[in-house]
Amino acid sequence: MSNEAPVGNPNEHLESLSPAPIWHFFRLLCNTPRPSYKEEAILSKIEQFAEQRGFSSERDEGGNLLVKRPATPGYEQVPVVTLQSHVDMVAQADVEHDFSKDPILTEVRDGWLWAKGTTLGADNGIGVAGALAVLADDELVHGPLEALFTVEEETSMGGALRLAPNWLQGRYLLNMDSEDRGEVYIGCAGGVHVKISEHFVEHELDSQWTFLTLSVSGLNGGHSGVEINQQKGSANQLLPRALLAVLDALEEGAVAIASYRGGEMSNAITRSASAVIAVKNADVAAISAQVAELEATLKQELAEVDAGVVVTVSDEVPRQAALSAEDSARFIRLLGALPYGVERYSDEVPGVVETSNNIGIVELEGGRLSLDAMVRSLRDSAALALAARIEGLARLGGFSAESSSFYPGWNPIPHSPLLTRFCDIHTQVEGHSPEVKVIHAGLECGIIGAQYPHLEMISFGPTIKGPHSPSERVELAAVEAFWGLLRGTIESLAKDPLPA
Repeated sequence: MSNEAPVGNPNEHLESLSPAPIWHFFRLLCNTPRPSYKEEAILSKIEQFAEQRGFSSERDEGGNLLVKRPATPGYEQVPVVTLQSHVDMVAQADVEHDFSKDPILTEVRDGWLWAKGTTLGADNGIGVAGALAVLADDELVHGPLEALFTVEEETSMGGALRLAPNWLQGRYLLNMDSEDRGEVYIGCAGGVHVKISEHFVEHELDSQWTFLTLSVSGLNGGHSGVEINQQKGSANQLLPRALLAVLDALEEGAVAIASYRGGEMSNAITRSASAVIAVKNADVAAISAQVAELEATLKQELAEVDAGVVVTVSDEVPRQAALSAEDSARFIRLLGALPYGVERYSDEVPGVVETSNNIGIVELEGGRLSLDAMVRSLRDSAALALAARIEGLARLGGFSAESSSFYPGWNPIPHSPLLTRFCDIHTQVEGHSPEVKVIHAGLECGIIGAQYPHLEMISFGPTIKGPHSPSERVELAAVEAFWGLLRGTIESLAKDPLPA
């Protein structure tokens, strides 16, 4: 196999956790690099597993993998159940880590599994491990099963968007990409990306200018869907705020920007960002004082969610080309004007975010600007409307802008037979009914449901905190409950089929 785990058997301690089947396969996932667009290694290992078990497997043109397991003898006529999860993970680290070759190293702390300085990949690795554990379970009574492993979910939903038609045979789909024990999801937000670009002319500056690096760091970051309501600080909002303060404090034409870098994923709240700017020599001291004042202000504003925010300025920067003062102001004011966070809460589902925007990736290098904002909404019309507004704002500033990679939301069916059955199983396993919810995140159910409208779908999973950031962790007890729910639901649908 390619990308075998290195010598030393990383994550061997996972084999001692319960439920053993899930942690066995999660160890395989941790030891196999799988950031978005680099899923080949894990897909190949899943194919080898299927071949060893005698199961059929095939990929579609979108790169997705489908593994089929025949029914337990006597249950061949039971409707097919589709297990669905995505194999890619978000690559974020506070330590030196090469996500293309290094394993994710894990540790247990106070009943939770963490990674050591990186994202854990429990999103959606626990779902993948659950599907593989079901496929390997020789004691489970089940009808025909198919496990769909999709790619590129964390970046563009590309796998689901390219899902082959007339490929899935399931009547029921169990998506395992939710992140709260005791909840089941029956609807989700759709989304659209807004890409803003520009090519600036750069200029050399004379000795009257000093180059500085202005940075925002120390933020917690997180999932731009499920955690956007927590009003965490985004470095791609706070650094432009600092730049605007500098711009407005100095005389016109006294700021030039050379580069900007913030964010690595469009669907992650940005934890850090930095910009190289040039100012007149006499203004350096004033800027340092202003930055210190802004840091104190942000620590007060974000005390409950991001008290660790740090704003720094450094003058140990080599001279380099920069944008003109006019273009610099245009760029800074664009960033400062972009909407970030919750746009509107749902009227139908109190407390749930309806529409939001995340300024995910901003990069200015060599005069070329690339910006990726991710709009989400429970209403497709609202997502497209906010995207159009952001496009219009960019074009008013003379920038190129376009929307792309639209994916639909998942409209809830509150009283579906599958949901009713799952709630019954949940009561048996957990002792109480689950909370039925919709989620402000882009579950692939909306895209798959548009392609396969006959599918009845639900989404559930164990408790995962801090997804898309190095603080990601999964609760061990919740994984135990998740395994019981998954097995119980599959077995119930086989032994007591729902009416057609």
